[in-house]
Amino acid sequence: MKLNNQWVRLSPPRILVLGFAGIILLGTLLLMLPVSSRSGDSLPFIDALFTATSAVCVTGLVVVDTGTHFTVLGQVILAVLIQIGGLGFMTMSTLVAIAFKRRISLRERLILQEAMNQSTMEGIVRLIRKVVAYSLILEAVCGTLFAIRWSFDMPVGQAIYYGYWHAISMFNNAGFDMFGDFRSLTGYVYDPLVNFTAMFLIVAGGIGFVVLSDLVDYRKTRKLSLHSKVVLLTTGLLIGFGALVIFVFEYSNPQTLGSLNWGGKILGSFFQSVTPRTAGANTLDIAGLRQATQFFIIILMFIGASPGSTGGGIKTTTFIIMVGAVIAMMRGREDIVFFRYRLEQERIFKALTVTLLALLLIIAVTMLLTMTEDSGFLMILFETTSAFSTVGLSMGLTLKLTTFGKLMICFMMFAGRLGPITLAYALGQKKGKELYKYPEGKMIIG
Repeated sequence: MKLNNQWVRLSPPRILVLGFAGIILLGTLLLMLPVSSRSGDSLPFIDALFTATSAVCVTGLVVVDTGTHFTVLGQVILAVLIQIGGLGFMTMSTLVAIAFKRRISLRERLILQEAMNQSTMEGIVRLIRKVVAYSLILEAVCGTLFAIRWSFDMPVGQAIYYGYWHAISMFNNAGFDMFGDFRSLTGYVYDPLVNFTAMFLIVAGGIGFVVLSDLVDYRKTRKLSLHSKVVLLTTGLLIGFGALVIFVFEYSNPQTLGSLNWGGKILGSFFQSVTPRTAGANTLDIAGLRQATQFFIIILMFIGASPGSTGGGIKTTTFIIMVGAVIAMMRGREDIVFFRYRLEQERIFKALTVTLLALLLIIAVTMLLTMTEDSGFLMILFETTSAFSTVGLSMGLTLKLTTFGKLMICFMMFAGRLGPITLAYALGQKKGKELYKYPEGKMIIG
């Protein structure tokens, strides 16, 4: 009874942290089973922990090859962990409660509000129903398209299995693949069906379920919320600008776009611009990219996906608010305005907090790994950012990580999936509004 009372008193952020940690531990134990590995040997604890963390945090960084190391059971366990991690364990538990017609308590609604990064509890259960419905429908449709395409390259049964497995991985922005030899989708750089289906899943999973709901309801409402407008505009600009930069930087690189025809160059540029939305799949050799391109991808990964999605990063809305603050300051304005709506100061402070905490975390872990890992600075920064933003792209460092390095990358994936503010609230104590204000002071800036 005392333990139950302590659980009830836990804050929503702490419940989320403990819930994700529990699922990771369970996944670690399942992946360590000899029946999960084709060799029949138990996967070492640190490697199983790394893989389970990567799956639950929908990252895609791996220390063993998914396609060749795991049995079908091990791969199914990974798919389940990815689905739970992408939608959130509270979403899955709510789905079970709805199926058994159990009432969702106020406390559970508070936790769902925290998990979905919503500002209000209003309509949260309805949103959860939509989240599950949209996810299953999109994964089913795109999984079928993958299966049809891959049935020309492999037996039909295997094509169906690969199709739906990769649809789950892509929609949840996980980045895991089963093609073997860590090659991801590099064999399909020319294939428009595979490229466009994968990019659609990545973007759909990365723009957030609130935006998906707005788009589905648009035929009835004929309007989009401010949040959806900002997310769609920012996502489109990042993808378009990112593709242009990658095309220019890599156009003559013989290791990447330089060896492809015009169709391959365009598809390759757009896919590598979409995948830093935190998907982790790639059609070009990331290690073969020029350093300028690799650093640019680090910036895209840091920005990441959108709030309430399966992706990580500081989020597109955070990024555009920071850009808006700079523009407003340069124009001598006090307010940030998007689509004729003024943002409240609390949102601006939150965006600044998220950005600064993320930067400090990435800098601190990168500095630590430069002392323990025998690799260049850019490679370590790339891997650390990829882990925090739950992207899964790698320049090859993951396979060479020390035990300490694996633990640090696990921590970054965990922190990135939960978000720096949620993690900070879980470790500390969220206080209410202040009852008084200090006198205003002045400081010189710039």
